Amino acid sequence: MTIGIEDAYRRALDAFGMRVHLIKPGQWDLPTPCVDWDVHALVNHLVYESLWAPELLAGRSPAEIGDVFDGDLIGDDAVKAFDFAAHAAVTAASAEGVLDRTVHLSFGDVPGREYVTELFADALIHTWDLSNAIGVADRLDPELVSLCADWFAGCEEGYRSSGIIGGHVPVPENADAQTRLLAAWGRRAS
Repeated sequence: MTIGIEDAYRRALDAFGMRVHLIKPGQWDLPTPCVDWDVHALVNHLVYESLWAPELLAGRSPAEIGDVFDGDLIGDDAVKAFDFAAHAAVTAASAEGVLDRTVHLSFGDVPGREYVTELFADALIHTWDLSNAIGVADRLDPELVSLCADWFAGCEEGYRSSGIIGGHVPVPENADAQTRLLAAWGRRAS
């Protein structure tokens, strides 16, 4: 049985959230594999994305939403902020018919399924980024890695040419699936 994208998205956000709960007070300024982002900025990014998801999945446009989610969204309680935003995003992504809706993004309209898939992939890759930054186990769910790799194979060059990701990192011939996926996203797995 193939995993549904709504479930994959939930599982990816759950995995990221588990890491958020492990962040120690002195780790918020640590660098991440994301250029120019420390742990605080990375968690803020996922909260930002998660707060946008219900709005966009409900049919609102970026112009209608405006800058309401700009700035620091995690404040003094990053765990609470992330948990709230992730719950709202997962609930919205699981709503009946949402995958068949049109979602209005800044670069154009996409099917709801594509948007939720992009959210899933971002959460999955950033789970590894956060794990790497705070020094916890960096193994991702193999089923989610496979799903992400299958999807990303068809859009990798588009992501790269738009500057969303860095260059493909070379990997050894015998590299595992996670190492290959991370390399495709411009990350060097240790």
